[in-house]
Amino acid sequence: MQRLTIAIDSFKGSLSSREVAEAFAEGWREVLPDCEIATLPIADGGEGTLEALVGAMGGEYIEVCVHDPLLRPIKAKYGIIGDGQSAIIELASASGLTLLREGERNPMETSTYGTGEMVADAVKRGCRRVLMCIGGSATNDCGVGILRALGYRFLDGRGCEVEGRGKDLARIEYIDDAQRIAALGECEFVVACDVTNPLCGELGAAHIFAPQKGADAAMVEALDRGLRNFACVVERYNGCSIGEMEGAGAAGGVGGGLHAILHAQLKRGIDMVLETIGFDQRIEGSDLVITGEGRLDSQTLMGKAPSGVLAAAQRQNIPVIAIGGAVEWCDELRNSGFRHIECVTPEGMGKKEAMTPAIAKENVRDTARRIAQRYR
Repeated sequence: MQRLTIAIDSFKGSLSSREVAEAFAEGWREVLPDCEIATLPIADGGEGTLEALVGAMGGEYIEVCVHDPLLRPIKAKYGIIGDGQSAIIELASASGLTLLREGERNPMETSTYGTGEMVADAVKRGCRRVLMCIGGSATNDCGVGILRALGYRFLDGRGCEVEGRGKDLARIEYIDDAQRIAALGECEFVVACDVTNPLCGELGAAHIFAPQKGADAAMVEALDRGLRNFACVVERYNGCSIGEMEGAGAAGGVGGGLHAILHAQLKRGIDMVLETIGFDQRIEGSDLVITGEGRLDSQTLMGKAPSGVLAAAQRQNIPVIAIGGAVEWCDELRNSGFRHIECVTPEGMGKKEAMTPAIAKENVRDTARRIAQRYR
C-alpha cells in the first residue's frame, strides 16, 4: 500500500468532513507510517459543502452584511476558491429555514434577496463562476429575491415593482433587466440540485416543500398559482419553459428561476463538488480510496457523496472502502461495488455517545487501524 486517498463526507451533527478524514489518517499512519495519504474534504451539495470546497481548494471566507428571509439585516459568509474567479454560496446562510423561529416560518412572506446580495458581492469582487448550494431554504419565491438583488425588476400589470416574496409571484406580469449587473453576462452559474421535482403541480415546489416551511393548505394553493404565473411570465420574457422542467422546483423554485434567467446549470451536488476539486485527477495513482458519511443506507447510492466517489474511483479501477457512523444493511449496499463497508461505531454504543466528537474521532481512528492491518 503506497498511496491512500481519503474523501469522506461529514458525520452530520458530529464531525466535519475534514475532521473525519484527519482522524482516519491518524489511525492509518499508526499501522502504515510510510503510506502516502491525501485527504480531500467533500460534501454532496448540502450542508457542509461550503466548508468542504473552501478546505479542499485552499480558498477564503468572505463575510458580508445581507438580509435574512424576512429582510432583517444579518451577517453571512460565502467562499472564494481557486484563482479568485469562483464563489461558493450556500443559500441557507442567508435564506435558510433555520434562521427563522418556528412562528416566523411562512413561505408567502419570505425572500431569497439576501442570497442575491451575496452573489452580487461575489460578482463585484471579480468572481465569474458562481457555485450555489440551495438546500434548506425558507422560501418559495422562484429565486425572484436573488434576481432582484442582481438588478432585475419584476413589475405588475400597472408597471409597479413587486418585492418578489412568495405571495407576490401571482402579481408579476413583466421582467425588466435594464438595470441588471452588467457583469452577469460574463458569469457562469452552477446550481447543486438533487431533487427532480417540477416547478408546479402536485409534485411541484409548493405542494411538496412549502408545508415544511410553514405553509397551510390554502397557502400551498396560492403559492402554486404564483409559480404557474411566473412560469408563464418567463416564457413570454425569453421563451424558456420551466413549468414542467425536472429540478425546477428545487428550493421553492430557485432551480427553475435561476435556470430561466441566469442560464444556470442544474447538477447533482456531488458531481458539482467532485468536478470543482478535480477529483478524477486527484485520485490518480491511488491504491485505495476511503469514503463514507454519517449513515450508510439505501439512500447512499442515490446521489450522496460516497456514490459519486465510488463511481469516479471505479472509472480508474481503484478499490473503495466505505465507512459510516451507522450502517443500515440492505441489498443496495451489498451490491454497490464497495470493496468493504465498515461501521465505525462499536456494537452496543448508543447514538448520543457515538456522536460525541471526541468519541467519534477515536472510533474513526480505530476503524482506520483495523482496515490498515489488512493491508500491512
